[in-house]
Amino acid sequence: MRLIFASLLLMFFLGACVQEEVTEIIHAGPETDFAVAVIQPTEGNEARGIVTFTRVDEGVRVHATVSGLQPGQPHGFHVHEYGDCRSADALSAGGHYNPTDMPHGGPTDTERHMGDLGNLPADDDGVAILEYTDLKLTLSGKHSILGYAVIVHRDRDDLVSQPVGDAGPRIGCGIIGVGNPDF
Repeated sequence: MRLIFASLLLMFFLGACVQEEVTEIIHAGPETDFAVAVIQPTEGNEARGIVTFTRVDEGVRVHATVSGLQPGQPHGFHVHEYGDCRSADALSAGGHYNPTDMPHGGPTDTERHMGDLGNLPADDDGVAILEYTDLKLTLSGKHSILGYAVIVHRDRDDLVSQPVGDAGPRIGCGIIGVGNPDF
């Protein structure tokens, strides 16, 4: 009887280890050096653009060009927890992507949500161009941003208010996917 119990216990333990390994592989997703999100406006808004993410030695280079913004105003800019832009207000994308359970902050803060990208600074024509290298984002592994949404907000992210920076409604949404580097 003890031998049967020990065998069942061993099979359960090995099964749990295999399941954990399989789950980790599934969660890791694909690997890429280049990803893209095409921003489309939410209902009643005009925000449109392209955000690219390129793996570089220092981290991930983020390049965003977004139009249809309030001229001369900064707009909150984040990766959100679901790759789902189906709802008219983009609330289907959930909250900020925060797999390490950190407080909200700015893109250069040591402690911040992984999805905290700061603000898009719109010029007098309502066009924002932003390029910087992010030290926390990743395009592979357990916390890859592939498959999640990029959100552009109506208002400025104050970078300190908890839990999300008080950036207002979502005016644009795009899903991060593996990009074609030759396009």
